[in-house]
Amino acid sequence: MNIRSLTLEQFRNYEQAHFVFDPAVNLICGENGQGKTNLLEAAAACSTMRLFRTAQKKEGLRFGEDHARIVADFQAQGRDFTLELRLSRMKSMEIYKNGVRQKRQSDAQGILKTVLFCPEDLMLVRQGAGARRRFLDTALCQLRPNYARYLEEYNRLHEHKTRILRDSEEKPSLLSLWEDFSLRMAHIGAQIIRYRAYYCKKLLEAASNVYADIAPQEVLSGEYQTVSAVTDPFASAKQIEQQLIDHVLRHKQAEIAARSCLSGPHKDDLVLLLDGRSAASYGSQGQVRTCTLSLKLAERELFFREDGEYPVLLLDDVLSELDRRRQDFVLNRISAGQVMITCCEDGISDKLRAGAVFAIKNGKII
Repeated sequence: MNIRSLTLEQFRNYEQAHFVFDPAVNLICGENGQGKTNLLEAAAACSTMRLFRTAQKKEGLRFGEDHARIVADFQAQGRDFTLELRLSRMKSMEIYKNGVRQKRQSDAQGILKTVLFCPEDLMLVRQGAGARRRFLDTALCQLRPNYARYLEEYNRLHEHKTRILRDSEEKPSLLSLWEDFSLRMAHIGAQIIRYRAYYCKKLLEAASNVYADIAPQEVLSGEYQTVSAVTDPFASAKQIEQQLIDHVLRHKQAEIAARSCLSGPHKDDLVLLLDGRSAASYGSQGQVRTCTLSLKLAERELFFREDGEYPVLLLDDVLSELDRRRQDFVLNRISAGQVMITCCEDGISDKLRAGAVFAIKNGKII
């Protein structure tokens, strides 16, 4: 799997640019603020259908422009694809696969698979549960198209139900809808929980092996945490759904009083442990970074097991944030598959065979 070329028009600080990539390593150099991360964001968007630095796709537009395009020509599973994302200030994003407009974002998610590693991810372990849910969701939406549809519907239901609870004090009649939304959220939520449970099991197994390669004297483990009423997240969807229903019905008055959805997959977490203790609470800075490295490289390994080919690995200025030992480890672990690396410092190309080097300045290739 690799991106052959990427064309950007009026995207971020790029007026118009065309990149032809090497199937192995691509080093993207330049000073801060020149557009290196913007390039990786465009590549990632062709995989996830969203911009990783903002929830507002219109923020991807170049200043003063109303429209933007990202066009990726790539190879996946032995087939050639062209994916075009059209961003607009006034409309939702339009997606075209091989020239045909897609009705839903989930119809294009996961054709091109990417694993993104940026400086913010180095604190994934110590951030709130929401960051780890996004980490899981980003991978699962690419691996399992049905999961993306479930998640999209669940998020929509959660938003509507939250609005019902929030406005119910002024409009009590809205509470007549509470049960319908709760039952549907339980149905969809059961599917999400099962997907996450199975993925977390495989992810933690792979991550613990990676961590052992870096720090053999320590043991990385973890646990997927969901609604307390769910006794077995690997049980049938029907059983989990009934447990979710029973739980939410028991807490109806509490939800009305709090005016928010108190439980559900939107509160899930992936708890990480080092030698049996919380990595977030007790891990050193080096250990926390090693945990994140292990998770990202494990994610990449799971994609390979699924498809028989590595996803495109996007490394956004993370090497400078790692010590020499971890830096060398990352570079040694990415000998296969396509890699795009942004960096400001000199000397990275001496450590890694670079198939192509791009120098970026003010949104242009120099």
